[in-house]
Amino acid sequence: MNVMDSFRLEGKVAIVTGGSGLYGTHISTALAETGALVVIASRSLDNCERQAETLRSRGLSAVARQLDLADEHSIQHFTAQIVNEFQQIDILINNSVSRIGLADIEQTTAEGWLAAEQVNGLGLMLLTKAVVSTMRERQTGNIINISSIQGILGPHFPVYGDSGMTSGIEYTYAKWGMVGITKWLANYYGKYNIRVNCISPGGYNPENTEQEIKAGGFLQRYLERTPLGRMADETDIQGAIVYLASAASKYVTGHNLVLDGGWSSW
Repeated sequence: MNVMDSFRLEGKVAIVTGGSGLYGTHISTALAETGALVVIASRSLDNCERQAETLRSRGLSAVARQLDLADEHSIQHFTAQIVNEFQQIDILINNSVSRIGLADIEQTTAEGWLAAEQVNGLGLMLLTKAVVSTMRERQTGNIINISSIQGILGPHFPVYGDSGMTSGIEYTYAKWGMVGITKWLANYYGKYNIRVNCISPGGYNPENTEQEIKAGGFLQRYLERTPLGRMADETDIQGAIVYLASAASKYVTGHNLVLDGGWSSW
């Protein structure tokens, strides 16, 4: 096989949860551009359909399907629907995240924590459980979890300063958990030719401007701490996704690919 061909995904069916969101849009685009049929899934079917139509207008393969990760019945129905329609699930990108619990511990409530974990913990587990069972039957599959640098490091609170921003305790808890579950799944399902990896991105803010940087504050402090001197752009995650989703990484499993411009290298 030509090395460039190893990155192609023709004949693959890929699910992207949160596939019309901030990172999901770029993830679903990258998978479609490399040949996969992409199932764009989230609670908002309208948003998913807009992204799917954008891809289809370019001659790419994409469909929109509704999925509520806080609802077990929705997860079961969604998975059965995809298998019935396409007879296979080759790639699952666990990208959805609930930010309901994005608060300091003294402001965190039991209700907020449980609401976030309904998606970030339980929903992630239930969807992965449903999908991995179909992969095991076919003796092949690929799962990629989208974590964060908050899943490998403790939050660096001084960078937030007096911006009013923070890193919520539940978010850190959930993202560390994603890295751990990646390794558990990779170790357990490797014998079924199922690979499981993780990507931990750093900051991504498509709205940042030169004016914000010059004004100082959070963004300036963040960039000063990042060796490459910038936040991620919309394409940075795409190469990593295609690599891990394709045969180019066929001997890689249980890995957490850190995508942070060097933030964690200090």
